[in-house]
Amino acid sequence: GGRGGYFDEFGIIRDVMQNHLLQILSLVAMEKPVTCHPDDIRDKKVEVLKSILPLSLNDVVLGQYVGNPEGKGEATKGYLDDPTVDPSSTTPTYALAVLQIKNERWQGVPFILRCGKALNERKAEVRIQYQDIPGDIFEGNTKRNELVIRV
Repeated sequence: GGRGGYFDEFGIIRDVMQNHLLQILSLVAMEKPVTCHPDDIRDKKVEVLKSILPLSLNDVVLGQYVGNPEGKGEATKGYLDDPTVDPSSTTPTYALAVLQIKNERWQGVPFILRCGKALNERKAEVRIQYQDIPGDIFEGNTKRNELVIRV
């Protein structure tokens, strides 16, 4: 608790998703810049951000954490239990959005952005799951390849 009043003004979407996750998405999905000059990198990042298709309600999940009566310590308290938060607040503390980028490279590839406060795990990562290809030569139940970048 304590930062609730500040957080309540912005919510998880503006506090984390808009600032941090879209920054990481733009770095992962951008095309190769002409040079490593910051202006060229910025231009390619902006190009990706402009290519994100508008979201519908079906592309988004929002929530607000509640306390767990069987938990211990802070886990028993919900967002609205913070004295600095308006008791009628509907500010999301969890957000998930499935984004689509309209360009040749990323056509049909979902980008899933997820962030939240008071989750069971504290982690920040980019998880790239490679598509299964037809005619796999490996026998058995193999899992798809994945690249995980922890930030």
